[in-house]
Amino acid sequence: MATVIRRRSWGRRKVCRFCADPNLVIDYKEPRTLRYFTTERGKIIPRRTSGCCAKHQRQLTQAIKRARAIALLPFVATSSS
Repeated sequence: MATVIRRRSWGRRKVCRFCADPNLVIDYKEPRTLRYFTTERGKIIPRRTSGCCAKHQRQLTQAIKRARAIALLPFVATSSS
């Protein structure tokens, strides 16, 4: 039996855009900024995909939930049947 050795190749490590640019602020009143971190269906993009650090991902999640509560962002996308 021959053993197969596979190497995992990882891409470039993503940098948190909020840590890189201190002028960017996470605010629930800015749905344009928060929309980058939600899918078309309205789900919150996970940290491993978005590249945010844990601190800013928690702030993003809180801001998205607040924006949903006051109807600035949708909970789910509108379904067309």
